[in-house]
Amino acid sequence: MEEKTNVCQQQPEEVVVIVGAGPSGLAVAACLAERAIPSLILERDDCISPLWRKRSYDRVCLHLTKQYCSLPHMPHSDTTPTYIPKSEFISYLDSYAERFRLRIRFRRRVESALYDQKLGRWIVKARSGDVLEEYIGRFLVVAAGENDQKFVPDVNGLDSFKGVVIHSSEYRNGAAFKGKDVLVVGSGNSGMEIAYDLFEAGARCSIVVRSTIHIVTKEIWSFAMGLMKYLPMSIVDNIILFLCYLRFGNTAKYGLRRPDIGPMYMKCYTLMYQVIDVGTYDRIKTGEIQVLPSLTSIEGSMVTFSNGKTHHYDAIIFATGYRSTIRQWLETDDGLIGKDGMAKNNYPDHWKGQNGLYCAGLNRRGLYGSSEDGLTIADDISKAYNLSTHANGVKSDEKYKSV
Repeated sequence: MEEKTNVCQQQPEEVVVIVGAGPSGLAVAACLAERAIPSLILERDDCISPLWRKRSYDRVCLHLTKQYCSLPHMPHSDTTPTYIPKSEFISYLDSYAERFRLRIRFRRRVESALYDQKLGRWIVKARSGDVLEEYIGRFLVVAAGENDQKFVPDVNGLDSFKGVVIHSSEYRNGAAFKGKDVLVVGSGNSGMEIAYDLFEAGARCSIVVRSTIHIVTKEIWSFAMGLMKYLPMSIVDNIILFLCYLRFGNTAKYGLRRPDIGPMYMKCYTLMYQVIDVGTYDRIKTGEIQVLPSLTSIEGSMVTFSNGKTHHYDAIIFATGYRSTIRQWLETDDGLIGKDGMAKNNYPDHWKGQNGLYCAGLNRRGLYGSSEDGLTIADDISKAYNLSTHANGVKSDEKYKSV
């Protein structure tokens, strides 16, 4: 096998280099395009938004109304469903990239990004197959997302399991699990929705719930998003909890304990998200979906839980999330990105670092946050870019005519 080369093929200088062609990266690039500032997106995969296109299950829909799920300068049409299904959202992203003529280079895995103090530029090295390429940019936007590398916990005896073991990123629908005993590990949105999908497909499903969770409806959450424009977060959280009690009652009776902090505060300031119920809760109440505590060990097809009970399963689906890999290639310690690969500072001071470094979509605010980051970052880059070009007496289109 031919060895990969470490000799860099230098590319023409860019104004802005963006890492990641998900919604956040697209939003920044489009907002820059509206300001006539060129940019180049480097994407590891072979398509726009691979998380949505390749690693999401068939039934997934956006949990917020479409008004909170559009990217800048391109609202959804009147004919778009209120809650957008996966296929329509992917089509929207494709149209978005085409409308703003975004420049994207696919199959570019970024290996390092370092600011050169002498040059005053970011040096980004990305591998395309066996070729290592070097990109130089005045500005660098990190938009690689939080859902990068799938995470499966280390469970004693997992290697001995006789059945099917997959991560939620590999799950599409429950057709192959009809009539089987399936354990879903993880009670976030993916885990709860996959459990319901399995139930509808005729599987006998159990779900591991280790932590406290805030379960809400999409209608309640969308209503709360609107209230945030007018009311303090603490009041909005109280309203959410009141409405949730009217809808769900005491969820703790069924193994779903709520956290001590409110759901909106939790989403904005912790690592946890609210769970949007799609019908799972009613199946839990009837016992058709069983809630179990953390698993402790596996032997063959038998799984033992922290309550001492053991159950047989034909398949285990780990809906245990992802880990960011940004800190593996971003070589800076300016405090913009934390150890977990997310924005270190809380909103609204999360998006800007030093030396022209920015991050988009890394503050756990979903598509609404990606859209806001795109506008904010593009505005800031525009000011710095125009200031520098005017100071040098060079027009932007002349200075970067190679872009």
